[in-house]
Amino acid sequence: MIPVGRLLLAATALLWAGPVLAHPAPFSFLDLHLDRAGLSGAIVIHDYDAAHELGIERPDALLDADLASRSRDRLVDILRSRLRFEADGRPVEPVWGVVEVLPDRQSLRFGLEFGLPAPGVIRIDTVLFPYDPNHQTFINIYEEGKVTRQAVLDRSRAAIDYYAGTTQGRWAVVRTFVPSGVRHILIGPDHVLFLVGLLLLGGSLRRLAGIVTAFTLGHSVTLSLAALDVLTPATSLVEPAIALTIVVVGVDNLLVGAQMPAWTPTAGTAGAAPVLAGADQRAVPRDLRPWLAAVFGLIHGFGFASVLKEFGLPPGALGWSLFSFNLGVEIGQLVIVVVVASLLALVRRRSAWLGRRLALAGSVAVIAAGGYWFVQRVWLTGGSI
Repeated sequence: MIPVGRLLLAATALLWAGPVLAHPAPFSFLDLHLDRAGLSGAIVIHDYDAAHELGIERPDALLDADLASRSRDRLVDILRSRLRFEADGRPVEPVWGVVEVLPDRQSLRFGLEFGLPAPGVIRIDTVLFPYDPNHQTFINIYEEGKVTRQAVLDRSRAAIDYYAGTTQGRWAVVRTFVPSGVRHILIGPDHVLFLVGLLLLGGSLRRLAGIVTAFTLGHSVTLSLAALDVLTPATSLVEPAIALTIVVVGVDNLLVGAQMPAWTPTAGTAGAAPVLAGADQRAVPRDLRPWLAAVFGLIHGFGFASVLKEFGLPPGALGWSLFSFNLGVEIGQLVIVVVVASLLALVRRRSAWLGRRLALAGSVAVIAAGGYWFVQRVWLTGGSI
């Protein structure tokens, strides 16, 4: 991947080389400054783009200060409708300054004053000149005079969020990424079904806590590695592999259940651990669920990371965003565990036989769903494993 800084240098070179090209520079530049004085900025647009929007035949005519000044209000109206800002989740409208002609860059510059303290999070949303499919807007964000973020917006990526490196910015990260983590685990049917599969055989609260903790440790490792681009396996491998983990958990449940002909809740435990009634306790098969949760959690972590990267990791707050997203995932997991484990325990307390039937039927459903997703992701969506 080419660093954004190098892209900016290349873009600037093309901008200065404008006279030799038919459409010399399909670029605009937006600078934002966060400091003790508050939020301010400036935008630089090429005379070619401005002339196109104004219907002026000769772009260089706009390099005349008088014509540029007369055209200022029309240009501002156009740009204001396409350049949108949010500060701490609220739309904000900057005050546009006078137009400044930059003859050496064949460009026009407008100052932007927001009249508010530096926010914790800024959202920039723009397709500045939609008539040109190649147009890009280069973003530079400064904190206390230092460049802290560079990005490029175009038709394929029209918005970015920037989290300031302040206490307010860190809290903005937490407020954004914790709900995102909760939402992702709760609306991700494959992750939810994997957890449900691990819970079907029941167990003491200590046993269930160990299983969830193992899953947390597993997916936290790979979530961090993938989000930081240390290890990024292809989605076409990860998604079918996640489906297989669901199948394996269901099969393990059936194998364990086949060796346990009579289940009864362990006395005094709310989670109802499966034990053999009237039989040798040494015959109870070893519970592999914590190991399955830990190992398969590594695979699910890559799935979480793909969503997190699409959501957008703030480069200046990687640690906080990873921690917050993971925290949200854990909160969502706990909700699932409490609800599912409580319902299963209630069924088992009323009827051990019904509890067993429910676990077996649930395991079959888990295998069927996982198998369907595997086939779908390998053969129907072009995945491979």
